[in-house]
Amino acid sequence: MLAADPEASLAEIARAAGVGRITLYGHFDSRAALLGEVAERAIGQTEQELARVDVSGDPREALGALLQATWHLTHRFGALVVATAQVLSAEQVRRAHDEPAARVRRLLERGRAAGEFRRDVPIAWQLSVTQAVLHGASTAVHQGEITADEAPRLVSETVLAALAA
Repeated sequence: MLAADPEASLAEIARAAGVGRITLYGHFDSRAALLGEVAERAIGQTEQELARVDVSGDPREALGALLQATWHLTHRFGALVVATAQVLSAEQVRRAHDEPAARVRRLLERGRAAGEFRRDVPIAWQLSVTQAVLHGASTAVHQGEITADEAPRLVSETVLAALAA
């Protein structure tokens, strides 16, 4: 419900879940508590799915596969990010990005050592650009500028072009 409508009320969420508001409040004493739990589950699902991506072999191909998987998760949970932005602490937001960023960092380091990715800019900048492209694609899809089917290819091609040695 929150992924479809980040402004969904607790009454709407309860109705969609097939329970009453009192039942929902029995599990979560506030909207913030519900959003925090939903965010934690989304972070866990994201980590499980990204951990299954094969990042061995050619760094460019591995990064392309990882970017496409990341795009699908960013698109699936994009509205949830909007919904939880006001209730998550800076620590929770940072933690949500830590492991995915570390996975990309390892690929960048490997790709730099192999001469596949540029070394004239800081890795932190390359990570920032990668995240900006992913989030920009999500915004572009929601605004109707590109389709969700086009986005994975565009994200991958754009990031790989920016990183190319």
